[in-house]
Amino acid sequence: MSNYRYQNEAGGGERGYSGIEVRTFVSTCVKYMIFMLNFIFWLFGGLLLGIGIYAFKDKWEQANGGVRLETIYDWILNISLVMIITGIVIFVVSFAGCLGGKNEYFYCSSPSVERCGVPYSCCINATDISSGLVNIMCGYGVQEHTVVAASKLIWTSACIETVRVWAERNLYVIAGIALGIALIQLLVIYLAKTLEGQIELQKSRWAA
Repeated sequence: MSNYRYQNEAGGGERGYSGIEVRTFVSTCVKYMIFMLNFIFWLFGGLLLGIGIYAFKDKWEQANGGVRLETIYDWILNISLVMIITGIVIFVVSFAGCLGGKNEYFYCSSPSVERCGVPYSCCINATDISSGLVNIMCGYGVQEHTVVAASKLIWTSACIETVRVWAERNLYVIAGIALGIALIQLLVIYLAKTLEGQIELQKSRWAA
């Protein structure tokens, strides 16, 4: 929620709330490194899939179609099938990684009325129509507003970011509470060990 960006319809540069062009925070080096690594894994997945299919086909022909696949162990111990399944997973995941690494940009060019909008859960007052009735359109078009205008309609800070900032501001309090809980736990462990020793002494006295 904190990185609102859009691109104008003429295909201009990346812009913020106010429409002023800003420098992107996305590293081109990191983006294309992710793309290349995923591309290498994509090729490896395709190669593994091809080898697995060839090995299974060869085994099928040698057994005259009598490859036994009755139990889960038959599937696990069949190396060619393991290669096929692993190859498919690597192929699909790395292909998705290539798309995600290459196409990280965001556009507000959708013809839908939801363009440049955010979920109604981000709205400061999602029930501004009437009490108890949620206005699911309260976040429509807010990414085209200025920062000041948008902050009056929606929460411009993400939940995790807000929690992180709060934790940093109250770091000593959180550390003190955590230390206190840890000391109490250590005290309980010490008392438990002491009680265990006393019980053992009592048992030895009874045995005597």
